[in-house]
Amino acid sequence: MRELSVYIEFNGIQTLVGKIAGASYLDARFRYEQEYLDNKDAAAISISLPLQQEAFSPAKTKNFFESLLPEGFSRKAVANWMKADENDYISILAELGRECLGAIKIVEGQDDEVSGYELLSAQRVKALAAEGATKSTEILLETHLSLTGASGKVGLYYNAADKTWYLPKGDAPSTHIVKQSHVRHKQIVLNEQLCIQTAKRIGITVPESFIVSQGSQADEDILYATARYDRPLSNNKELDGLKCPYRLHQEDFAQALGIFAADKYEKTPSGYMARMFELLRNESANPIEDQIALLRIIIFNYLIGNTDCHVKNFSLLYSEDLKSKRLAPAYDLVATRVYRTTSDMSFYIGDELNISKINRSKFEMAASEIGLSKNLVLSNFDDVANKLEKAMSDASEDLAEKGFENAIALKDEILKSGGYGMI
Repeated sequence: MRELSVYIEFNGIQTLVGKIAGASYLDARFRYEQEYLDNKDAAAISISLPLQQEAFSPAKTKNFFESLLPEGFSRKAVANWMKADENDYISILAELGRECLGAIKIVEGQDDEVSGYELLSAQRVKALAAEGATKSTEILLETHLSLTGASGKVGLYYNAADKTWYLPKGDAPSTHIVKQSHVRHKQIVLNEQLCIQTAKRIGITVPESFIVSQGSQADEDILYATARYDRPLSNNKELDGLKCPYRLHQEDFAQALGIFAADKYEKTPSGYMARMFELLRNESANPIEDQIALLRIIIFNYLIGNTDCHVKNFSLLYSEDLKSKRLAPAYDLVATRVYRTTSDMSFYIGDELNISKINRSKFEMAASEIGLSKNLVLSNFDDVANKLEKAMSDASEDLAEKGFENAIALKDEILKSGGYGMI
């Protein structure tokens, strides 16, 4: 029998909320601790795991907790290093669960690891850029860090005062998610920064981000750093002489809706878009504002040709006391169509999945499905579409001035290959 303790940061304090127990990952069940349930301020760690005394089924347990893990090569590499079954999410969580997205921490056995920050040399940062997912997996294992997604990424601490990077140890929180350039897709760092900066100019809320250059502007010399909106810096807590972030909880839409990570792409009509808006209507502290924000992100993804905008790329961000939730800033905004990837969007818009067959009228059709008026949907579609070209041109020129001359040509390719080029 294995038992993993699940903690959550609650008003800045690590609090034991429950245990995951089972003979293996096949029958593991999560149960809230009675002491936590008896706390008048107790809040569920997920919409899909409401407060209750009974243990949750293995399926519901797996849905939430497996979604905390990395995917693809990183997960396979970690499993190989551990000599564990790649499907054994319990064993991988036990290894990586100390620093997850959101405020969850998972520990097996004694919680006695020393916390702190280790200064990273310029050589190690450069190696992270050059070696891609292999180096990021090494850091995942070294820091017991779990970040979702398939691309090579790590959580690091950035000290803006002297532009130095640190490796978090033990319970030390990271401040930034740092990604490597993807070996299969050229200029993906530039692509994401261009799309993020374009979205920001249109009025879409995005995290702060920047490109880290370790020499030239070539893919092997750059990294993409995104400030963690779930790790605000504290003014009254320090660790190793650095301001220590506190953890805000978040969960992605797949976790909240009970959709397995393997089903994050809608392959057959299953109402994903309608369920996303219903989630905000039922759970957001400001459902009207958040539904409009979600609509504009979806429109933007269509226009730039981001076919990888699946339900795990949208999240709810919780308040410090876990009592209220809002739509998290938009993230993973990448114009994937420039790489001639699939033409299928990640979920149906109206009755259509193929981006080349989606247009303004499909968004009009989707209006009744998502519970918004046609006029509201179309006015937002037109507003985002009318602002896109200038916003992307301004963003590309800004990047070109910083030495990324390819941003201009990339902008032209995005505007041609995405939905914008078809309207």
